[in-house]
Amino acid sequence: MMFSSSGSGKKAPPQQEMVQVASDRSDSASPFWKAPQRETPPPKKSPPKGRDSGLVVGASYSHADILKFDSLNLSSSGSRPRTPPSSGLQAHGRNSTTSPPAKPSSGLSSPPLKTYMNFLSNTNDDWTVDDGDDLYGYDDDDGDDFGLPSLSNMKRKSRKMAAQGKTDTSDTLSPIGNSFGFHERRYSNSADIAIERPASTYPIGKKSEGKILRPQYKEILRDPANALHLINHPSIPANATPKEIDAINSRITRINKFKKILQASTIPLPDLRSLAWSGVPEEVRAMTWQLLLSYLPTSSERRVATLERKRKEYLDGVRQAFERGGGAGNASSSSTGGGQSSRSTARGLDEAIWHQISIDVPRTNPHIELYSYEATQRSLERILYVWAVRHPASGYVQGINDLVTPFWQVFLGTYITDPDIESGMDPGQLPKAVLDAVEADSFWCLTKLLDGIQDHYIVAQPGIQRQVAALRDLTARIDNSLAKHLEKENVEFIQFSFRWMNCLLMREISVKNTIRMWDTYLAEEQGFSEFHLYVCAAFLVKWSDKLVKMDFQEIMMFLQSLPTREWTEKDIELLLSEAFIWQSLFKGSSAHLRGPTSRSPSTNFQL
Repeated sequence: MMFSSSGSGKKAPPQQEMVQVASDRSDSASPFWKAPQRETPPPKKSPPKGRDSGLVVGASYSHADILKFDSLNLSSSGSRPRTPPSSGLQAHGRNSTTSPPAKPSSGLSSPPLKTYMNFLSNTNDDWTVDDGDDLYGYDDDDGDDFGLPSLSNMKRKSRKMAAQGKTDTSDTLSPIGNSFGFHERRYSNSADIAIERPASTYPIGKKSEGKILRPQYKEILRDPANALHLINHPSIPANATPKEIDAINSRITRINKFKKILQASTIPLPDLRSLAWSGVPEEVRAMTWQLLLSYLPTSSERRVATLERKRKEYLDGVRQAFERGGGAGNASSSSTGGGQSSRSTARGLDEAIWHQISIDVPRTNPHIELYSYEATQRSLERILYVWAVRHPASGYVQGINDLVTPFWQVFLGTYITDPDIESGMDPGQLPKAVLDAVEADSFWCLTKLLDGIQDHYIVAQPGIQRQVAALRDLTARIDNSLAKHLEKENVEFIQFSFRWMNCLLMREISVKNTIRMWDTYLAEEQGFSEFHLYVCAAFLVKWSDKLVKMDFQEIMMFLQSLPTREWTEKDIELLLSEAFIWQSLFKGSSAHLRGPTSRSPSTNFQL
């Protein structure tokens, strides 16, 4: 199933051309595909004033897009860069990448009228990013087994451009990219200033620098419980202090508690949830997560057969989504004269979905080396695309690309001896069976997670609207002075917390800290749909002393770039503990929904 990065340069025979994903899958014997009744999309119209309440925004957005107030005329903000439509795939050769815009000076002052539109106009440069070239060079692409552009083709195209003197010299080097030896990073055509878009090349991993694959990986593939026998407890250094000795012994004791539960013939989930709330040791995290998400059965007798069936089901689904067909694809390609639409038709992909995923995946965790490799990005692309075509009610929404990465990273770590897999390892060097298993397990666990919060991503995103409204009212109960100050400065909660709900705070904290947070989320019965609200409240109130001294513009700039870079697991555990307190005080009580504030009901807000 995994893509080859060798790029043979040979054309696939005509009979292997891909068929349309939209073809009827109801005749398939596989239970993987649903048979949704998808309506024909209406013709494109010019955007009306304000934002369409039925539009799903996702994580890559301009803040003006997520507000719809009668007093605001958003049509005046016509210069906002937008994600290009599918027709943008044809737009090659544009050389519009520029250096990052200059940031405003630190001496910020309040605008004359403290409205959000004033803020946007005064900080316009911060939200403006240029529309770079399409990330994947689809033109004249021989593709791989699934018709996707190959790494070798991209290298050939880069060399060709360099020979023709068309190399873009306006890109600025990322300090992080330089430390890894990566190429330049480009600013994406997203209005989310937190996102950078890497150039369309990948670092080349050296086997001598790679992590060590467990020799017993085949046994772990068959049954994750086999990894429990391979846990090696660190020896206590001779010069260790009593405090360090206690910490090591406490960790060993905790791991043994997990092992005792996980090795049972029938795993007691309540006991596992109770133990996991305070954090899961990385040695047992993958299996624990899969059990808490009900992906793995609690019965050890059913585990092997279930894993084999679910992984095969996913691989079959990928083949159905990307398989090549004959006849129709060839006819379409020849009749259109070899244009971009013919190439998409030949691939059989839903062009709009695939185009957005192919843009967003390279933006995912661009500061982490692991996510810059071709094998990683292709795996994420397949997971997201297959999930999107199986869930037409929501489809792919920007932000879901972030949510798959904790699963992918944790499950990959099961097969590697070094616990730090974020750097120094090209996943493409691992056996295909390992990557297949990591990808399939990540897909099913992502599906389980999103099943509980799918109303975050359907039309109008009612789940996010409810959580944003509840966060405003909950904040008024916890810290009334902060709530009143935000109201006085005309700060709307949706302006900063939309992304907190859409991406589950993954844009605000590191992946490693997110993984620790998800230990607790998975231990909670409704961790992602309910407990997350209280975490966001604790997260906001944490900055209260700073926020109450800021004006509107300073508040917005601060909340867009929170100082969490140096956070550790201890900071996350403190945040979770505070969230637990607020949940204990207010969950099940309607009082916190009627906070002492004069603000009009948030249900009037439309995304």
